[in-house]
Amino acid sequence: MVVHSQLVFDHFAPIKSCKRTALFTGIPVINLKDPEAKTQIVKACEDFGFFKVINHGVSDHLIGDLESQALKFFQLPQSEKEKAGPPDPFGYGSKRIGPNGDVGWIEYVLLNTNHELISEKSLFILRENPEVFRCAVEEYILAVKEMACEVLEAMALGLRIEKSALSRLLKDERSDCCFRLNHYPPCPELEALSGRNLIGFGEHTDPQIISVLKSNNTAGLHICLRDGNWVSVPPDNASFFINVGDSLQVMTNGRFKSVKHKVLADPIKSRLSMIYFGGPPLNEKIAPLPSLMEEGEQSLYREFTWWDYKNSAYKSRLADCRLGPFEIKTLTPLLT
Repeated sequence: MVVHSQLVFDHFAPIKSCKRTALFTGIPVINLKDPEAKTQIVKACEDFGFFKVINHGVSDHLIGDLESQALKFFQLPQSEKEKAGPPDPFGYGSKRIGPNGDVGWIEYVLLNTNHELISEKSLFILRENPEVFRCAVEEYILAVKEMACEVLEAMALGLRIEKSALSRLLKDERSDCCFRLNHYPPCPELEALSGRNLIGFGEHTDPQIISVLKSNNTAGLHICLRDGNWVSVPPDNASFFINVGDSLQVMTNGRFKSVKHKVLADPIKSRLSMIYFGGPPLNEKIAPLPSLMEEGEQSLYREFTWWDYKNSAYKSRLADCRLGPFEIKTLTPLLT
């Protein structure tokens, strides 16, 4: 039996496996209609870099439409799906995550949120009626972007800075946002791995300002707590999860931390995730906001443009500390 398990696992090499962890019940839940939401959001960003929002205003109809369109595509024969790839970086991809050797038990579609830049290759995703897919994507993104800006404006008020200080970057017509559909197929062979799961998407932080995640009711998302322990996030297909990104960590001078997270595949059920990544314009300068700096506080990061950081992140591995090259190193004075 042990030999058989090893042979099954070799079939998936070089995709790594990971031990399962217990569900974590301490994820902050933010009711966006609560007058205290702004204070709660700031605390959640400081403590976890991650929280869940309810009363978010995105209709079940929009969510259901897009989920249906996505599943239609992922249920196509592999040879058909691959006609929408390889990703450049937009389009369909399978197992390979980026150009630097990262792999996972995943297939995905990455799209530019600017409808004028959606490639013909991406529109192949539903070749019978690409306008249905385009409409579902655009309506969903519009609603989720509005909710993301509401979150950022509440966050700004909680930080006691100008309300539009963060949301303006997503509202800018030149904003560099993207949208990703991730599908993690079930893998029954995982039962042979003795309490381990294949890694669907390896540990990483998101480089943008904010990420808005919606998934089905299948577990798999894990986040790393401040003490370094990994915990499993209970699934909730009625809510959205918000991640602090690297750019927001810089803008708050480290007060908020971008959350390290990963996804593990499930042996029985498939997982479908839809993620809106809110990024600033390519030429936007990213640096700690002066309005958030205490008197005498030193900047932890040198100023860079989103274009600079995006290029640097794209050349790195998932688990790399992408902000490392942009940190200002302080010298410890020698004792005399």
